[in-house]
Amino acid sequence: MTSLIVVDRSGQEHLLEAMDGRSIMEIVRDSGIDELLALCGGCCSCATCHVYVDEGRASFPPLSDDENDLLDSSSQRTATSRLSCQLIVKGAVAPIRVSIAPAD
Repeated sequence: MTSLIVVDRSGQEHLLEAMDGRSIMEIVRDSGIDELLALCGGCCSCATCHVYVDEGRASFPPLSDDENDLLDSSSQRTATSRLSCQLIVKGAVAPIRVSIAPAD
């Protein structure tokens, strides 16, 4: 299991246990944190699961063209923006830290 630290929009940190093979979106959604809407259910067709990834604590594959295009539609995009439905947990040693992006 990997530890996942999720910072909600009020700045409160939530420590979650993340099973390998699941997306960060699924883990956050199933934890009851309701700020991450994930309207498309993880199909990479909306940007309502937008998070900021602490780059020093996680290694994920680069953005796909679809993910990049969807993030371009967000006025809240930063250099660390990702769609949490595209971030699959795979045996991270250090905790993964993400912050839920402000709503567009």
